[in-house]
Amino acid sequence: MSVKFGTSGLRGLSTDLLGEPSSLYAKAFCLHLQEAGHAKPGDPVLVGQDYRQSSPAIAANCMGAIAEAGFTPVDCGALPTPALAFYGLKRKAASLMVTGSHIPADRNGIKFYLPTGEITKEDENAISAFAEKLKGAPAAAPQEGEDEASEALAGFGARCTAILPDEALSGMRIGVYQHSTVARDLFIAILEHYGAEVTPLGFSEEFIPVDTEAVSPETVTRLKGWAGEHGFDAIISADGDADRPLVADETGTPLRGDLIGLMTANFLGAKVVVTPVTSNSGIEKNGDFEVIRTEVGSPYVIAGMEKAIAEGKEGVMGFEANGGLLTGSPFRPADETIAALPTRDCFLPVLSALYLAHRDKRRMSELAKAYSLPVADADRIKDFAQARSAALMEHLRASGENLEAFLAPVGMVAETSDIDGLRVALADGRIIHFRPSGNAPEMRCYVEASTAEEAADLLKQGLGLIENFKPA
Repeated sequence: MSVKFGTSGLRGLSTDLLGEPSSLYAKAFCLHLQEAGHAKPGDPVLVGQDYRQSSPAIAANCMGAIAEAGFTPVDCGALPTPALAFYGLKRKAASLMVTGSHIPADRNGIKFYLPTGEITKEDENAISAFAEKLKGAPAAAPQEGEDEASEALAGFGARCTAILPDEALSGMRIGVYQHSTVARDLFIAILEHYGAEVTPLGFSEEFIPVDTEAVSPETVTRLKGWAGEHGFDAIISADGDADRPLVADETGTPLRGDLIGLMTANFLGAKVVVTPVTSNSGIEKNGDFEVIRTEVGSPYVIAGMEKAIAEGKEGVMGFEANGGLLTGSPFRPADETIAALPTRDCFLPVLSALYLAHRDKRRMSELAKAYSLPVADADRIKDFAQARSAALMEHLRASGENLEAFLAPVGMVAETSDIDGLRVALADGRIIHFRPSGNAPEMRCYVEASTAEEAADLLKQGLGLIENFKPA
C-alpha cells in the first residue's frame, strides 16, 4: 500500500486509498481527536473534496468511518481547501479534505485539520499509530453526511470580498483558467465582485494536475496563447484544491509563487514573513519585515508563525515557494479585519497581486520586474524512485569531495544549507538546490541565477546530473 504522510497530508495511489485505507485513517483521525481532547463523540467532523474522479468515493468512505467512530460527518462538498479550513475554524470543528492537490489524477490524498487549524507532524505520528492498530478491521460502509456545502462556501466568499476596496479591480481584463480546480467558480464570482471583466478559459471535466511550482510547458503554451488572443491584463488559476495560486502576466508568463507571496507581504504590511528555504533568496531585500526560513511544508511554516506569535510579534504571515499563503495574525487591508487563516490559500495572494498592479497602473510584468529578484527556476524528474533519491542525497552529504565532484560540471561549491534537501551556493553566486519530493516519487531541482537564460541552463544541468546518478 502506497499511502503515507508527505509534506502536505496523506498521499497515495487512488486505488490504495479507496475502501479500507481511507476508512482506516479517517477513523484513526477521530480516535486521535478524542484522545488528545480536541473533540468528543457526537461533535461534527467536516469533509470536503476536490474534483478528482476518485474523491467522491473516498469522501463517502471517510464519512462512514467518522460516523462509525461516533462523530457526526458533515458534507461540505467540492470546495477550496482554504474554504473548508476557514469554515472549520469558524465552527470550531475538525475537518478533512479529500484531495491530491497538484499530483497526477491516479493519486489522491487526505488533509486533516484540528478545530484550531492544520495538524502538526506530531499529530500525523499519532494518527499513523492509531491507523496501525486498526489494520485488519473491516472498512466502514460509505455514508452521506449532513449537507453544509453552501454555508461553508458562502463564509469563505465573504472573507474574500473583504480583502480589497469595493470596485478595486474595475476595468481589469482577467482570464480564469478553470481546468479542474475547485476555485474556478469562486474566482469568477469574486473577481466580478471587484469589477473586473472576467473570461473563463479551459474548463475540464477530466482532472488536470496543474503544479503551480513547476508549471508545465503545455500549460505555459496555453496561457500565452490566451494572452495573445484576448489581450488580458493577467490570467489566474490555482492547483486542484486551490491552496496554491497561479498568476500569469499580460504575456501569459507565470509569476513565481514566492514573488506573489512577497507582493502579498508588502500589500498586507506584514512585519514577520515565514517561508521555506526554497523561496527566493532575494526576499530579505525586498520588504520591511523580518524573514524566518524553514523546511518545506506548511506544518513547518505554521510552526514558525506560531513561534513568532508566542514571542509577541504581530503582523505574522507565511508563504511557500509554490505561492500558498498563510496568515498567523489578523490583517486589515481594506475596511474590514480579515481573521487569521493559518493554512495555504490561493485567493489572498491572487487578489493582492492583481490589486497592486491595478493600483500602481503597471502591467503585471512591470510590477514583477520592479522587485529585482534573482531569476529562479525549478522542475522535477517524475518516476524517480524514492530509494534512488535517498541514495543520491546520502552520497552528496557523505563528504565535501562527493559534492564537489558531483557539481564540478556546473561550478565550484561556496557554501551549503541542509535545512531541507541540499542547497548549494556556487562561487559565482548562482544557487542550485536538490530535494526529494515528500509526496511522490519525484526529485526536485531549484536554481537561481542573474538571468533567465543562466537559470534555465543551470536547471537543465542540474536535472541532467540527477538523471545520470547511479547508486553504488
